[in-house]
Amino acid sequence: MRTELRGLWPPVATPFADNGALNEGALAGHGKALLADGAAGLAILGTTSEGNSLTVAERHRAIDACLEVGIPAARLMPGTGSCALGDAAALTRHAGDVGAAGALLLPPFYYKAVNDDGLFAFVDGVIEACAGKVPPIMLYHIPPFAVVGWSRDLIGRLCDAFPGVIVGVKDSSGDADHTLGLIKAFPQLAVFPGNETYLLRALAAGAAGNISATANINAAGISSLIAHWRDDDAEERQREAIAVRAAASARGMIPSLKAVLAARYGDPAWRNVRPPLLPLDDSAQAALLADPLIVALGGTVTA
Repeated sequence: MRTELRGLWPPVATPFADNGALNEGALAGHGKALLADGAAGLAILGTTSEGNSLTVAERHRAIDACLEVGIPAARLMPGTGSCALGDAAALTRHAGDVGAAGALLLPPFYYKAVNDDGLFAFVDGVIEACAGKVPPIMLYHIPPFAVVGWSRDLIGRLCDAFPGVIVGVKDSSGDADHTLGLIKAFPQLAVFPGNETYLLRALAAGAAGNISATANINAAGISSLIAHWRDDDAEERQREAIAVRAAASARGMIPSLKAVLAARYGDPAWRNVRPPLLPLDDSAQAALLADPLIVALGGTVTA
């Protein structure tokens, strides 16, 4: 297992200006704050990042913006998946060019009736197009959103075909048994549950860490659970993390996280999301920000 692919890798929320443009400065500042709060690295341009609502050029630029403020490439794992093989290859190659710790690769998700041969051909095409500049690849399994997923048979086939390139799986199935099965079947891979609700069980089984949306507002809490999962108070840390996730997800995860970040950073523009998502309405935002669990997290991130 690659030692750098361990710990907490928040799927970093993407800030947008009021005109809808990517706010590079706020993105970089938030990334630095998450690292200061204990994150091992940053999984930018994923689902929580609204990555699929950004153009290829914007995603390319987001990677560079993080590098330009001194965030090391080795602490970046950008999402590079796309339904278009050429777009996925271009972003994956850029991640390799800059020396990123890895690339988080979705399957091409538009066509649903595809088999493992088609998905294998897609990954093969991405790797070949990188022309020797391919970064370590983390397969991103999120069937609740993508429907199309990486089967266990396909993961094994990809590992055999591309040893040292396929290095892990982010499992956002939401199924603890599925995650635990991957950990057991692929001890050579870094397996990350995509939320923290069963993180303690996964860590005990050998999970590498966590890639969770709520790390945007609870990086210190989740990273502490990862660091201290063997301690006597680990169960209590787990319960606290579950409670924070429940509070954040009750009104829609991404708009809720952005509402909390808007309050935390004193910047109303953090509420902005890209269509088809919409920001929380004022009443929902007020209720969220009044939740004692959310209030308690107010000082967690330091800009």
